[in-house]
Amino acid sequence: MPEGSVVSTTAGLKFTAFKPLLADYVLTMPRGATIVYPKDAAMIVGLADIYPGARVLEAGVGSGALTISLLRAAGDKGYVHSVERRADFAENARSNVDAYFESAPSNWKLDVGDLQDQNFDSEFDRVILDMLAPWECVDIAARALRPGGVFMSYVATTTQLSATAEAIKEDGRFTEPESSETLVRGWHHEGLAVRPQQRMIGHTGFLIQSRRMAPGVEVLARRRRPSKGAYGVAEE
Repeated sequence: MPEGSVVSTTAGLKFTAFKPLLADYVLTMPRGATIVYPKDAAMIVGLADIYPGARVLEAGVGSGALTISLLRAAGDKGYVHSVERRADFAENARSNVDAYFESAPSNWKLDVGDLQDQNFDSEFDRVILDMLAPWECVDIAARALRPGGVFMSYVATTTQLSATAEAIKEDGRFTEPESSETLVRGWHHEGLAVRPQQRMIGHTGFLIQSRRMAPGVEVLARRRRPSKGAYGVAEE
């Protein structure tokens, strides 16, 4: 039957049948770790500019939700190298990714271990981190990225956000980092009764991104003046 057909159960209940979208799949697949929700995965793909043919380094695979989005965006001519420190998470992620694509993607490599211990044969266009302490991996991200490449990290708390931003600034090989969060609010519409839904998908995480400078090129100095007390030092 074609998608959009109505089917009935033996109890007489009727359902409209569609092939699940990516968002449907990742919200219902087996989880070993909290997934990157569709709203954040979409922003990561868009803001990090994951394009067909891109070479992407991903660290912190979790359950594989973001990996699927990265593989779809990079396409057959692209390449995704994923690193996960926990073997049980990696096994679950591999199962979810293989099930979604109905086979093991030929343009995907999954290694188990710490990102800092990995050796890479070539440069990457994008580095995407989803881990507890991404500030510890800023150096290897800089070494893995080509000039102009995009660094992006997904973190859950303001403490992680601050630590990552400061690590990027101190490293000296990246542009001034930019941070954001995405809030999604649905709407109810029934005739003239149009209003926001009572529940919404609020905070799930922060995105922080930067670009890799050319080797030996000094980052342009920050022009704006930090607010009072931004670094814990009282101004006279």
